[in-house]
Amino acid sequence: MYAIVRSGGRQHKVAVGDVLEVDKISTGKVGDAVELSTLLVVDGDAVTSDPWVLAGVKVQAEIVDHHKGAKIDILKYKNKTGYRKRIGHRQQYTAIKITGIDAAAK
Repeated sequence: MYAIVRSGGRQHKVAVGDVLEVDKISTGKVGDAVELSTLLVVDGDAVTSDPWVLAGVKVQAEIVDHHKGAKIDILKYKNKTGYRKRIGHRQQYTAIKITGIDAAAK
């Protein structure tokens, strides 16, 4: 059984026990439980995509860690003007572990 969930404007395929990186969840601390919105659930041959049924399906996760991603270097340069600018960026991430996918009521 797996589910497609939405977090931070992206979609992720998750199963119970998976650990994945999502954009930082600022309201949670390590060890807190998080609930993710479900877009699709696949249980064997049964595929559930009906929004009315998915409203009752909950994907539970636990926050494992908060960390920063790799540094991205941004270089700006304009020819013949002496303009050079160097900027860096490190994205904030939260690692979450999927603890349960509640099955849809039939």
